[in-house]
Amino acid sequence: MKVGLFYLPSAGTRAEIERGMVGQNDEAYQRMLADLSDQVRLADELGYDSVAFTEHHFHIEGFEISNNPVLLDLYVAMQTRRIRVGQLGIVLPASSPLRVAEDIAMLDHMSGGRAFAGFARGYQRRWVDTLAQPYRVGATLSDESEVDRLNREAFEEFYQIVKLAWTRETFSFRGRFWTIPPEGVPWEIAATRQWGRGVDEHGRLTEIGIAPRPLQKPHPPLMQPFAFSESTIRWCAREGIMPILSPVDVSLRLHLYHAYQDEARAAGRDLAFGEGLGLLRDLVVAPTDEEARELHAKSGAFVGGAWFRPFGFDRGLTAPGEAGPLTAAQLYERGLALVGSPETVTKQLDLLFKQAPVDYLVAWQYISLLPNEVLKRSLELFATKVLPHFQ
Repeated sequence: MKVGLFYLPSAGTRAEIERGMVGQNDEAYQRMLADLSDQVRLADELGYDSVAFTEHHFHIEGFEISNNPVLLDLYVAMQTRRIRVGQLGIVLPASSPLRVAEDIAMLDHMSGGRAFAGFARGYQRRWVDTLAQPYRVGATLSDESEVDRLNREAFEEFYQIVKLAWTRETFSFRGRFWTIPPEGVPWEIAATRQWGRGVDEHGRLTEIGIAPRPLQKPHPPLMQPFAFSESTIRWCAREGIMPILSPVDVSLRLHLYHAYQDEARAAGRDLAFGEGLGLLRDLVVAPTDEEARELHAKSGAFVGGAWFRPFGFDRGLTAPGEAGPLTAAQLYERGLALVGSPETVTKQLDLLFKQAPVDYLVAWQYISLLPNEVLKRSLELFATKVLPHFQ
């Protein structure tokens, strides 16, 4: 099992968030960056596999200040030696796919081939509906609505463009949202005819290519955050993408595992059960269960209730027919959050393995909401006291 770290990241403690507008507090953001530097350098030394950031915009509340995960990736890469850096993930329907392809290709070179890429569809209307206006696409909650269908169509088209840009020297594309290059663009540049390509005999542009292309061939590894719909899982299996499953009840988790394995087999990839899938979990390890749970109440439980629950992020946690929401104790007992002493977290993780294999674990880190030294201690306890039981 490999373990990666996931940061929103937040800026400000709970008290600062509750005073309002901490997202625009320069001191809080600078403090977060300093803490992040400290934590990722330690994670690099401890052998964690990766660090990833989400993409969200306009977060004046302070919960998810991650306008540009690629810039945060580069910030981390320049301070570390071996840990991989990526996005969980870039929201493609609100992005320019060619710029995304270029940015990640540059990151891959600048990090020495340590980049991975994660793409998402976008669920927060405030910013997705604002930034995706040119495409007339909105945010989605995966509800099979017309908005959801159009969002998925844009996502898959933009993903196809990114892949073409990475894997072809030059290419053209005709889709619903993008025509690459536009029809009839004049390009009578002798240097392109002599040393490049993509121009016809009439001096019209026919293809384009990005430079540089990724250092890793054919492209960086791909992930999809944070999946729990069968249609997304099956699409990932066909595309060879590792989906990172949100915390869900074991019955749904096993169903999605089977769907991924079956779809991968149909696409010509023979995978063991659980191979190629990842799990997202809150991670707080402390010397005692009591301290760890108090810390989680100030961080993951606070953010979950105040920010993520209104978006429906807890809808897959309950068992079929079970009333929700689950209590914190139920989350811990079922391994839906890894919170406790090293001994307790070892038992929680062992439960996950007994239910089904865990190929990749993404551990959510609540930077700023918890003190830097507390998070560093948690990382060290997990790496030295828990992980050895699973390697």
